[in-house]
Amino acid sequence: MRHGESLANRRGIIVSKPQNGLNDFGLTAKGAEQVMQAALNTRLDRDTIVVSSDFKRALETAEIMHSILSATHAPIQLTPSLRERDFGELELQDHKHYDEVWQHDLRHPNKQFMAVETVEQTLTRGLDVITKLEQDYTSKNILLVGHGDVLQILSAFHHDINPRFHRSLSTFENASIRSLSKLDLSTKSSA
Repeated sequence: MRHGESLANRRGIIVSKPQNGLNDFGLTAKGAEQVMQAALNTRLDRDTIVVSSDFKRALETAEIMHSILSATHAPIQLTPSLRERDFGELELQDHKHYDEVWQHDLRHPNKQFMAVETVEQTLTRGLDVITKLEQDYTSKNILLVGHGDVLQILSAFHHDINPRFHRSLSTFENASIRSLSKLDLSTKSSA
């Protein structure tokens, strides 16, 4: 699940560094409403394990989901592994710069551009958290609450698409939830 509309989304700026994302740029009122609607329309239930990025906008999303699902049997698990992709020198810049990064991803997925976290680096940290969760839980629904690029890259990998083509998939809109079945990481390669 991608977080609901945030103050950064509303302002049209990139917020990817912990010093900005952990305590600032939470959900807007519209974002909270988006998350409430998503929670009411999902098939997830009270037995869902909620795992979230520790950025404020994702945590607020996870808290709303956790509450509406009545998933009080287990606390929300926070992980830096689901944080927004680090957009390096583009921090607090206009979000129009995303397109430059995504074009670079297509040509050079393992080479940094303006100190932006590479596709491969983003994929590796996302897969690390999924691998651990799949070891810890069986037959449980797990809701990962994260950010657009991290989820796009993981989704591409899940669908056997080279992650550098992550933008070829439909975009994770704010508060959207996508179902992914268990990944068989033993047979997949990110190359």
